[in-house]
Formats: sequence, structure tokens, C-alpha cells
Amino acid sequence: MEFEDAMRLTVRFVEGVGVAILAGGIVIVAVIAVAWIIRGRPIERVYTDTRLLLGRVLLLGIEVLVAGDIIRTVAIELTLTAVAELAGIVAIRTFLSWTIELETEGRWPWSEREAAT
Repeated sequence: MEFEDAMRLTVRFVEGVGVAILAGGIVIVAVIAVAWIIRGRPIERVYTDTRLLLGRVLLLGIEVLVAGDIIRTVAIELTLTAVAELAGIVAIRTFLSWTIELETEGRWPWSEREAAT
């Protein structure tokens, strides 16, 4: 197996892990939400906590998918066009990550956490 073939296989694996995180995470979050509803947790709390969990799953999945894109660009397709495409993908995914972080944590990623009282 040549280096490029090994890198293509690695990229497919990393992307597969990212998709599995997204798909599996959505299913797990849905099961947890149903369990909360069955146990009688208030629906407003279920909604809020489910959004928080789903946001965290999305953040993790996005980060893994970005890692796959970086590996592909650096190890396989190191051209100016590929680098420009990667920059666009990373910019979009970074924006999504920031907005999800804002939604789930209530602060921007670069803001300091408030001290627990």
C-alpha cells in the first residue's frame, strides 16, 4: 500500500467516525430525551437539555470532520485549489461551531467562563 492510498483510507476512516458520531449521537440524544419525558421531567427542561446535548454532539462531529478535511488536503491534494476549498470549509464549520457554542454554553468560545458561586 502506497502512502497516498493509506492517507485516503485514513481520511475515509476519520470521516466515517465523524458521521458515526453525528448519527449515533442524534439517536442517543433522542433516547435520552424520551427517557426524560417518560420520567416526568418538565418539557421545557427536556427541550433545553436536549438542545445542549445535541449541540455538543454536533460540535464533536464537526471537529472530527474538519480533521478529515485537513488530512485530505495536506496529505493527498496539496494544491492551491484544495487549500482554498479547505479554508472555505473550515471557515463555515468554525462559524457553525462558534454559533453552537454560543447556543449551548451561553458565551463565545473565547470568553472566560464565569466562576461558580
